[in-house]
Amino acid sequence: MGQCFPKAHSNEADSERFVEFVGGNVQPVTSKEDWDQKLSEAKRDGKIVIANFSAAWCGPCRMLAPFYCELSEKYPSLMFLLIDVDELTELSTSWDIKATPTFFFLKDGQQTDKLVGANKPELMKKINAILDSEANSGK
Repeated sequence: MGQCFPKAHSNEADSERFVEFVGGNVQPVTSKEDWDQKLSEAKRDGKIVIANFSAAWCGPCRMLAPFYCELSEKYPSLMFLLIDVDELTELSTSWDIKATPTFFFLKDGQQTDKLVGANKPELMKKINAILDSEANSGK
């Protein structure tokens, strides 16, 4: 499946193009503080977080972006985050991002699952598994 590997550095045009990744209920993460705040919000509201570590220059990321936006509209009970690995290099490094896109599934701030690569069926499968487990846990 499609995935990209981080470049040594990005240019300004890349970050401007990253805007096309945001839509629906996808929330861009702009700083480490913003990340912490969104995770606290999700924990408070009992929401599962799907964090998409992505890059503006990554073809597979761009290909998956509209699908990710659609999912965010279809599943408002989940929090869909978008992290630009070039903008937030420290955060990306702390999550050991080796390729983009990488999706982390978080509950109460803890990783419950992970998916590397632009694999729509697998992403859908993992989301359905989360929704099934939430439904069965009585939420």
